[in-house]
Amino acid sequence: MTPSVVIVDDHGLFRAGVRAELEGLVEVLGDVETVEAAVRCIADLRPDVVLLDVHMPGGGGLEVIRQVAAQHPAQRFLALSVSDAAEDVIAIIRAGARGYVTKTISGRELAAAVRRVHDGDAVFSPRLAGFVLDAFAGTEPAEEVDPELDQLTPREREVLQHIARGYLYKEIALRLGISAKTVEAHVSAVLRKLQLSTRHELSRWAVERRLVD
Repeated sequence: MTPSVVIVDDHGLFRAGVRAELEGLVEVLGDVETVEAAVRCIADLRPDVVLLDVHMPGGGGLEVIRQVAAQHPAQRFLALSVSDAAEDVIAIIRAGARGYVTKTISGRELAAAVRRVHDGDAVFSPRLAGFVLDAFAGTEPAEEVDPELDQLTPREREVLQHIARGYLYKEIALRLGISAKTVEAHVSAVLRKLQLSTRHELSRWAVERRLVD
């Protein structure tokens, strides 16, 4: 049986590329670019596996999993991200994804990963498996939980760190591969969540918590 997938990513060219790579290998039911559209599409089409980007506006892959799992707890997710950061991998797996592969993967490898997740296996790019093993074996470094920091998404933390290092919105956008408007939206969300008013206050907040080198 050929597994079916829905592709969730906020970059149209990337979605088109994944579709082309998977053609004839798995059944692509649809592709969407936002959290809200993903939740609706997954509910309507019920794919075997959701190929899910981690960093998107509106809460990213974590928010998609949270909303879908509330209605369809058996839905299987495979994270497909440019990020190979340990915190991203661990967060998305803890949320419920069955695997995590990076966007350097080939089309045939990705199709094989989809089939394995569909069959119930957990799939990780080689370098990432160690992060998950360490995390779930309880060998993560113990650290004090900061409730304010914990409410920020991984992408919001990235943007915050770049702000604290003095980068401009356009520079951050280039470094993270997103638009300047998206950076501005993340900054606004962080300011709101932390109840701060200015970039200067954000920078000081980040430095006090040693979020920057």
